Amino acid sequence: MFQPLPAPVVSALAAAPAVGFSGSRSVVSPWVAPALAAVPWSVPVFVGCAGGVDAAVRSARACRVFWARLFGCGRGSFAARSVAFVRALAGSGGLLLSFPSGPCPAAVVPSPRSSVCFCGAGSGSWASLAFAVGSGVPVLVALPPGVAAPSWLAPLCPGWWVAAPAPAVQLALL
Repeated sequence: MFQPLPAPVVSALAAAPAVGFSGSRSVVSPWVAPALAAVPWSVPVFVGCAGGVDAAVRSARACRVFWARLFGCGRGSFAARSVAFVRALAGSGGLLLSFPSGPCPAAVVPSPRSSVCFCGAGSGSWASLAFAVGSGVPVLVALPPGVAAPSWLAPLCPGWWVAAPAPAVQLALL
């Protein structure tokens, strides 16, 4: 099913020097195809090696694929792959589009330290997203109806979220 993208999402994709896609291994959001179509062909696309969202993106376009097998064996290889993916996206000044299918585990919070985000809470999509936010990578997140956003995301437009601005720090003058 093809859905038109909201204007703020189209604008962000048009301005991004690189775009990374991540999300559910089993459910492919109806927003994935129109988002991918909105990325200019000259812009590099980064993606992982999993099924679901990753596979849909890989099958539709030439991408820089981050393969877990290049980072060892077992579950740790997927976390290491995701850390490398986010760091490469950050180094390119890119934007992360994330399409999780369920809620964020309470233990997953943004941090520039990968070990904080990849804490074994069971969601690589949310861990990658939290690490991207903690690393200063701009993010766009499409959540399915009924899935609540964590407090560290702010609404952009219906169905879409961005990283919430950091709380202001008030300095006291002595």
